[in-house]
Amino acid sequence: MDYTTLGDSGIRVSKITLGTMTFGDQNTQQDANNQLDFALSQGINLIDTAEMYPVPPRAETVTRTETILGHWMKTQVRDRFVLASKVAGPRRGMQWIRGGPTGMDRANIRQAVHDSLTRLQTDYLDVLYLHWPERNVPMFGQYQFDPRAERDANDQPLDWVPIQTQLEVLAELIQEGKVRAIGLSNEQPWGVMEFLRIAREQGLPRIAVLQNCYNLMNRGMEFGMTEVLYRERISLAAYSPLAFGHLTGKYVDDPATPGRVTLFLGYAQRYKKPGVPAAAKAYAELARAHGLTPTQLALSFVYHRWFVGTTIIGATSMTQLQENIAAYQTPLSDEVLSAIEQQHLMMMNPAP
Repeated sequence: MDYTTLGDSGIRVSKITLGTMTFGDQNTQQDANNQLDFALSQGINLIDTAEMYPVPPRAETVTRTETILGHWMKTQVRDRFVLASKVAGPRRGMQWIRGGPTGMDRANIRQAVHDSLTRLQTDYLDVLYLHWPERNVPMFGQYQFDPRAERDANDQPLDWVPIQTQLEVLAELIQEGKVRAIGLSNEQPWGVMEFLRIAREQGLPRIAVLQNCYNLMNRGMEFGMTEVLYRERISLAAYSPLAFGHLTGKYVDDPATPGRVTLFLGYAQRYKKPGVPAAAKAYAELARAHGLTPTQLALSFVYHRWFVGTTIIGATSMTQLQENIAAYQTPLSDEVLSAIEQQHLMMMNPAP
């Protein structure tokens, strides 16, 4: 396994991260234990979770993932791995998180971290992400900024917690030893630059990592954000490298095959876009024409992009997890990479 450093944090992490959002829904405690033990045995040291997991989020299952992870963690030596969790933001209809409404104010962030640490049975998080922005931004399948969403039904401006306030709370948590480094998730270039500017001007903590969607069907990161990452020395933790399973090719072969797409019909709106089936088919054919599985093609592409610090993978079975990790050892040839670019130019970002 190869390793990298998250931004300027000094925290060394594996190039593959084990995601846990299936724990507590599709995976049992024993399944989780097996996956975690296997991942560590393969050199993976970064484990990613969130207070709202498992996904899809529901009132009946919320926080189960952290609880399951906590049961495993109490049997481990804490400094063997790096642990990341996330604070859920507001305005996503999840009133069951912390009793609602959630937000990025001091009380909410501190309560979220306190509760996560309790469930995880640990004293600190190595990385704390803000799961999505407090303010109005396009995300989770939205792809156009809408100024009208800045105002309520009575045409009054909607309030959001200032970025400086958010950073001040995060600074407190770092000073108290409860968090080592901070990150943003589902952010846009303006937000990243504002967090950096305010941190610099006010002497507040600097973000080390950005966790955003990135895969063969969603390469929006390349339109502006990669320059930000490069010039500001921020790592990317890429999530959804298999596009909710679409890039494994299994739904091309059998659209009704059991999986997240068929189990959770109303979820993951970015993969409901009209160009997704054709793109999935094209990339599956491209992979097989070069002697690769669709999974190898999709994962290796993300694993080895110059701006990707670590790639978050998840699995519902050990067979999937083993295949996903093994794909790291299959770098793509220049010929394959060129073919991917040609395909990308013909059907660019069908799942923004």
